[in-house]
Amino acid sequence: MTVATLTKDQPKIPSRKQVLIASILFMGLGHIIFLRQYVKGALFAGLQILYLVFAPMFYWTAYNFITLGTPQPDLHPLERDNSLFFMIDGVIGFALIVILVVAYVVSIRSALSDHKDLVRDGTYKTNKVFINDLSGKSFPLVALAPSLVLLLFFVVVPLVFAVAVAFTNYSAPNHIPPANTIDWVGFENFRVMFGGDQAWTASLGSVVAWTLIWATLATATTYFGGMIMAVVLQENKIKLAPVFRSIYILPYAVPAIITMLVWSNMLNGEFGVINNSLRALGLLDGTIPWLSNPMLARSMAILLNLWAGFPYFMLLVTGAMTSISGDIFEAAKIDGANGFQRFRRIIFPLVTYQTMPLIIMSFTFNINNFGAIFFLFQGQGPNLPDTVTTSARATDIMITWIFSLATNQNLFHRASVLAVMIFIFLAPFAVFNFMRTKSYKEGDL
Repeated sequence: MTVATLTKDQPKIPSRKQVLIASILFMGLGHIIFLRQYVKGALFAGLQILYLVFAPMFYWTAYNFITLGTPQPDLHPLERDNSLFFMIDGVIGFALIVILVVAYVVSIRSALSDHKDLVRDGTYKTNKVFINDLSGKSFPLVALAPSLVLLLFFVVVPLVFAVAVAFTNYSAPNHIPPANTIDWVGFENFRVMFGGDQAWTASLGSVVAWTLIWATLATATTYFGGMIMAVVLQENKIKLAPVFRSIYILPYAVPAIITMLVWSNMLNGEFGVINNSLRALGLLDGTIPWLSNPMLARSMAILLNLWAGFPYFMLLVTGAMTSISGDIFEAAKIDGANGFQRFRRIIFPLVTYQTMPLIIMSFTFNINNFGAIFFLFQGQGPNLPDTVTTSARATDIMITWIFSLATNQNLFHRASVLAVMIFIFLAPFAVFNFMRTKSYKEGDL
């Protein structure tokens, strides 16, 4: 390592307190004054100077974010304050401030680390050492920095913006930019949804209950349906098992939008193929409201999701079963276990243990399974008592209700509240699944 050695003519080693105070006063100052890290200090100082140059812009961005503009009815709509732009600019401005704070912390920790090395070795690191460190021990931080910045702006910023909308009155007809401004309303939207307005609260309760029922049954039926088919094809030694697997996988291979739209037309109460066929056979006089009766429509949604989704779990369980040693089955047969007992005591517990993370992922996916509901009912479905006010229908799950609120009624503030609820509910599942991964448990990337 190339270092500059202290001599008797050089000043004594600075104290840790001096380095800390200088680094806090200005980024890179401790490196330049006390540690002789001129290149590193100049980079940190240049970053702060850049922020100071644009400080007035940050001030106006923060001010506009707080006020979201003022009404200007005398101006042309395109010349008025656009609250959406102010909100987005404010979120981006706060993201840039977060980057500055992180850089500030990194600069202070770097200065203290270099001071610790100086005290231990009695020598100053040269600029060449700093440049070499960029491709050595500091390389992970340098390499990950661009990715973290992109993650901040393309993932975190949109999420924060979506959450911020929940605390505004961004809705039609009186608060749609640029013709009108948006205002902050605090927790008013949450109050309305959770007891402040009977119509919205009733619709929320109905949609949330159906969403949880739908996610649970959609996951359970596809999982157990796929498991049963996998066990039947595997255990019964059917000679044409590969042919049956190929046939069963077809519903999963065809895009869901196509299958659901086809089923939607087939189940049409007046003109659908199924009702017309039943009438032609003399089995039906009137019509069966497959998609217009609330209970029947919900049952059909679960049944059709089973038809389209069980092949995935059939293949998954088949793969898991191949990893079970054949000696276990042979031992079970010797002990007199029949097929059901082998399934109950061997296949089911082992396969379930291996596939449990995927079951949880399937549950979270079904909560947001937009296509299965929206394309089957084509944005319609049986009405609820308050459908006219809230646009929520008996077959709507949270995600389809959000879509309806945002696209049909332009009630973006209500849709944002629902999105926040989904995030709060699903985030623990995502964290739980991540904590079960090998990379988290063992620290491997």
